[in-house]
Amino acid sequence: MKISVIGVGYLGAVHAASMAELGHEVIGLDVDTERIQRLAAGQPPFHEPGFEEILRRGIETGNLRFTTDYADLADAEVHFLGLGTPQRADGMGADLSYLHAAVDSLLEVLPARAGQGTLVVGKSTVPAGTARALADRIEAVDGARLMWNPEFLREGFAVQDTIAPDRIVYGVRDEYAARAAGTEEPGRQVDRARAPEVALLDAVYARILETGVPRLVMGFETAELVKVSANAFLATKISFINAIAEICEATGADVTDISRAIGMDDRIGSKFLRAGVGFGGGCLPKDIRAFIASAEDLGVGEALGFLREVDELNERRRVHVVDIAREMLGGLEGRRITVLGAAFKPDSDDVRDSPALDVANQLQVAGADVVVTDPEALDNAARRAPHLRGVADLDDALTGADLVVLLTEWRQYRDLDPAAVASRVAAPRLIDGRNVLPLRAWREAGWEVRALGRP
Repeated sequence: MKISVIGVGYLGAVHAASMAELGHEVIGLDVDTERIQRLAAGQPPFHEPGFEEILRRGIETGNLRFTTDYADLADAEVHFLGLGTPQRADGMGADLSYLHAAVDSLLEVLPARAGQGTLVVGKSTVPAGTARALADRIEAVDGARLMWNPEFLREGFAVQDTIAPDRIVYGVRDEYAARAAGTEEPGRQVDRARAPEVALLDAVYARILETGVPRLVMGFETAELVKVSANAFLATKISFINAIAEICEATGADVTDISRAIGMDDRIGSKFLRAGVGFGGGCLPKDIRAFIASAEDLGVGEALGFLREVDELNERRRVHVVDIAREMLGGLEGRRITVLGAAFKPDSDDVRDSPALDVANQLQVAGADVVVTDPEALDNAARRAPHLRGVADLDDALTGADLVVLLTEWRQYRDLDPAAVASRVAAPRLIDGRNVLPLRAWREAGWEVRALGRP
């Protein structure tokens, strides 16, 4: 099939390359000329495991190409919208300007396939009601239909999550007609007359659906809420265990033992129950804030009032790390601190709303001499926080440190030899902000160690 992906940031670029990997003819579009040039040359503009391989393979096979010209999309059968929806500069709501601008431009080329059946598929995270408003505009073009197909990608696993997802959600204007057409059961024949858009998207995902991946069909608003509800729940789970970590520090209990014990309850599960400095990135923080803003716009803001505390607790964890550092050093002015990590999570170079970068900045503002190191994210960190000193070589970054603060749990940091590191630093002091290090081994090597929520 001929497919376009409009917006080739983290989401769109991975989706475009993955669809090419599935055998489709894909063209990715973005208004960022430099990004398009890099992608067209097979050079990933971001770090994502497995992405470079499928990007280059798609280009080499001819299944994947890139453009900045909407006219090049005119003959595509399916258009995916992968635009970013960042937090608004003037509030907590989602900024939909990129999405609306893309739809404006797409509407200029959609009539080229009038009457032939064109499907536009939204993948962006948006407030409930966005899809229905866009559908009214898009479906004014003869033969054009809109569906909403939210993504559930984890950075560091984005390729895997696209090609082998745990579920696929279809949001449609009329979910009752779609369900009656036989779309609830994977592999069941779809009545194209009653649900032509579902049949078309099924064709896109045919190789995935053949493996038995569940396909859930629901209304526009429900599909939109599935995505933000998932992110809000994960954020709540993380902040819950971090709240318990604060109680543990006050009582001398160990939050890692609590996490292990309650995680064995299948009603709770162990994922996202590791206490630490909190969550960040380009999704969870801005999505829960946009969810709060959307609920308030709908007049039901009290229903999501607890998410404000989730957000505030998450921000408080970053300040807590700074307070621990101040306590361990007897003050921060002029003290050399090495921060291990700049990305918001390992296996990514994404520094958007990164707890590591935020803590590093707070330490520097408080007067510390801060050095930041990271295997992949230093270039992005330099663009977002040019006042921070980045050092690529780990040994150089550690040399002379009065305190080491682990804030992104890269494998190379988790595997550090405490005795070897002790020979490089000025004083063996460590804060494990992610609760991933073997504390006994570090303490036996002479380190003073603090870990969040542990005695």
